[in-house]
Amino acid sequence: MAKDEKPVRTRAARALFCGKLREAVTLANETTRDRGPIALGIDFGTTNSVVALAHADRHVESLTWPSLWGTTDVFRTALVLWSEAPRKLAYAAGPEAIARAIEPQGEQRFIQSIKTHLASRLFTETRIYGERFTLDRLVGLFLARLLGSLEGAGQRPGAVIAGRPVVFAGSSPDEALALARLEAAYAAVGIAPVELAYEPLGAAYWYARTLDRPETVLIADFGGGTSDFSILRFTREAGRSAAQPLAHGGVGIAGDTFDYRIVDHVISPRLGKGTLYRSFDKRLPIPAFVHAAFAQWHQLSWLKSAQTSAELRALAASAEAPEQLEDLITLVEQDLGFELYQVVGGVKAKLSSATEAKLLFSRCGVTIDATVRRDEFETWIAEDVARIGAAMDATIGEAGLRAREIDAVFLTGGTSYVPAVRALFADRFDAARIHIGDAFQSVASGLALMAADRVIGACGSRPST
Repeated sequence: MAKDEKPVRTRAARALFCGKLREAVTLANETTRDRGPIALGIDFGTTNSVVALAHADRHVESLTWPSLWGTTDVFRTALVLWSEAPRKLAYAAGPEAIARAIEPQGEQRFIQSIKTHLASRLFTETRIYGERFTLDRLVGLFLARLLGSLEGAGQRPGAVIAGRPVVFAGSSPDEALALARLEAAYAAVGIAPVELAYEPLGAAYWYARTLDRPETVLIADFGGGTSDFSILRFTREAGRSAAQPLAHGGVGIAGDTFDYRIVDHVISPRLGKGTLYRSFDKRLPIPAFVHAAFAQWHQLSWLKSAQTSAELRALAASAEAPEQLEDLITLVEQDLGFELYQVVGGVKAKLSSATEAKLLFSRCGVTIDATVRRDEFETWIAEDVARIGAAMDATIGEAGLRAREIDAVFLTGGTSYVPAVRALFADRFDAARIHIGDAFQSVASGLALMAADRVIGACGSRPST
């Protein structure tokens, strides 16, 4: 026991005996928080990942990391690998990987959005500098860096709950395969067996921590790769919270899809999409694979191979708009994809509060200057938004409810700020029922709190998958 802990505990007991409950709780928390975190919540996301730590007094804090832009509590879901010597690979993740993407230090392989491929049977392995990497191995490498600071400080709690999407991304997702890969990746960093919970359940737990009455709650969690929904019935039993899951649903459409719509309609046409080249006496369209790589910015590095680079230069030589293909080649060869997508993400964010936004990218002689109107953007994403709305309605229907029977709606994730997405909820629920959570922290914080309550027995029944 710490030197000063016994007197504090004695004072807490005396306060409780005298009926001073608030003082007793405050004094007790002084001792429990000093003992360090007792539980961990991990939100491994498509674009960003977050780690939260919960203490015995139910105080929750987020793990932080240094970055080029200062201390951050969001760890970018990215890896970069390079060869330091024959048969010796090195790698970085998160903010360090982004720093290397912006300022490459020699030949390297950048990987992002690995979560998107978890449920894909087509992705079996990849070769990086001659070494074989399975998907679970790549995820394991990422998790090792994500949790590395806890290991170094000896602070990693034994109680861990990690998030998983309700519906995995992909056209034909194999859920069993995705779960097996996640379990193998967590086992590689010493978390075995790992307890996995639906990500919106984490957000639900965070929302419900202050509830003092029964509520039926719809949780909408918008990530980079998926939009997930959960409906739970929260009640109070003997002063404790209890949650009954009623339905779960989702769709593999979210923020990354919206980014791509801007790229496809604004960026790609200025880099040769839709233009023609001459082959003997024929005029042919630029091959689709060239601009298909823009679906994710890191895929641009796939165009950097010697063969593809030669093909691009041959196309530029015979293109009717050669300067646009030359700009594309510069973008690829100078590894400008990340910076380009940062600009695109900024435009999307600005359109959440403005009717139009300036898209200005100017690097290494490549300049793209355009104005994007919100009404245009909403037209481009209309089918995507409709599919998100259909998934939400299906989840409500699966719960055997109608929209008017939902007491509260809790939104989390960056895409929840897009006006067209907000409109989905405004059309179905009055404003008083809609609550907005922290864009990035709600899921991990709720998972950590859930794990902590398992340890201290603070709740009755709890949400589970």
